[in-house]
Amino acid sequence: MGQIDLWKLLAGLGIFLFGMYTMEQSIRAVAGRSFKALIRRYTGTRWRGLFTGIVSTAALQSSSAVSLLVLAFVGAGIMSLVNAIAVMVGSNIGTTFTAWIVALFGFKIKIEAFALPMIGLGGLGTILFTRSDRFMNLSRLLIALGFLFHGLDLMKSAVESLSDGMNLAQLPDLGLWFFVLVGIVLTAAMQASAATIALVLTALHSGMIDFTHGAAVVIGANVGTTITILIGSIGGSAIKKQAALSHVAFNLFSAALAFALLPLIVWIIHDGLSMKSDVLGVALFHTVFNCLGAMVFMPFLGRFARLLSRIYPDRRLVLTRFIQNTDPTVFEAALVALRNEVLHQLFLSVFYIARKYRVENPDDPLEREYPAERVTYGGLSEMHAEIFGYYSRIPGMEGNPSEAVHLDQVLRASRSIMNATRNLRSTLTDVEDLLESDQPFFANAGEDFRDRLRQMQGEVSLVYSNPDSSRLPALREFFTAIEQGDKKFIASCSREIMQKSLSEEEVTHLLMINRLFTQSSRMLVLSMEGLVGMPGDSLPEHEAG
Repeated sequence: MGQIDLWKLLAGLGIFLFGMYTMEQSIRAVAGRSFKALIRRYTGTRWRGLFTGIVSTAALQSSSAVSLLVLAFVGAGIMSLVNAIAVMVGSNIGTTFTAWIVALFGFKIKIEAFALPMIGLGGLGTILFTRSDRFMNLSRLLIALGFLFHGLDLMKSAVESLSDGMNLAQLPDLGLWFFVLVGIVLTAAMQASAATIALVLTALHSGMIDFTHGAAVVIGANVGTTITILIGSIGGSAIKKQAALSHVAFNLFSAALAFALLPLIVWIIHDGLSMKSDVLGVALFHTVFNCLGAMVFMPFLGRFARLLSRIYPDRRLVLTRFIQNTDPTVFEAALVALRNEVLHQLFLSVFYIARKYRVENPDDPLEREYPAERVTYGGLSEMHAEIFGYYSRIPGMEGNPSEAVHLDQVLRASRSIMNATRNLRSTLTDVEDLLESDQPFFANAGEDFRDRLRQMQGEVSLVYSNPDSSRLPALREFFTAIEQGDKKFIASCSREIMQKSLSEEEVTHLLMINRLFTQSSRMLVLSMEGLVGMPGDSLPEHEAG
């Protein structure tokens, strides 16, 4: 019996995994913002989400990376649970692209003919293009592809000596469930289904296992890949856990369906399509059973999401404090309670956004009663809805138009606060990209937005602790400062255009972020101006602190 070269196999696996990791990192660096934008903007419906999941995973070569990104978006409330599930279903289909690359190119031609030149040229590129981030990352991508195929070649040569002396498929005590379990364990341990499938294709090519057993390992790999997103959901919000559970449920459903239909699918691929290559056959099997699972699963996404919400309900903290215990039919008391509640909404919203922007505040007054994980965008939206519901239950004031104006003024302030919160939250990913940029102007722009938010946070704290008309002059000065900050930012972008330090597209992107940020800041200040000096000039002492 031939002997396997264990160290060569491990070296090949390590190089393959390193190639996968490097390829993911370099693609993110080259077009990371584009992928984030693709997932964030092109998932408006479940079918668009499915397509986005397929395309982004096929390009990024990592279903785990896409799923974790989706988990972050759904946790932030940017993406609905239904559309998030659709993206992850699509990512399962997109990840089969790796198997096709390996099957089509990994065993058809002499790998050294292109793997080593890729590594060599990529290595030279990292030295020659040190001043260009884009070319540096493209060089790293070339190295990654070279390592990917070189690692595959090492694994292939390490097991070839076993082809004549060992055939796991002939062992009588090992059923298909054993091979499914192998796929689960290998993928969970390596955190990469692509590596498991590469091992399967290598074993098939060498004759170490047969087609049916290889297909069973691939089924297991689909289940094992869910461990990454389960780890990513630990400590997250309820909706993040719902999304992670949906990924596990879909992969288990697809695996069970594929396992039940395995004899039929094997017959179709082997006999119906007369596919002579087991390597290509397993790649096709990987795609077929994921597509089949998606076809069965997609029509029921809405019902499934509702079921998840019942199984794992989102127990949000009740954020309203004043209106819940005040009778709306007693107008004077209702007006004071409503106004104080909107001030409370303002305070929670601005400090929530400040936390999201990672604005440092060691004495965060929210922390005493509202830990970070309990004040969510969904909770703030619910609070706004409760404020509107309370407003609608206050009797009409046809006989007292001045008080009716006060009431409408408070409601407009609540709407403006919610709109500003939504807008500032929508710019969060863009500001994070600016802060992480190697371009000094981008990084400085990101810090400028955080500084402006820090100033807003300070002004809101002062108004919340003492909301009387004496704050009006300071608020008008602050509004003027917002306008000056807007003009200063636009002027700095104009200088960059004149100096040709930035492209027109980059400056346009910055100006759009600034426009949304400035508009939100204006809305918040105007809301504060509308709230100060009204009935109930100060909050109860224990509430204002």
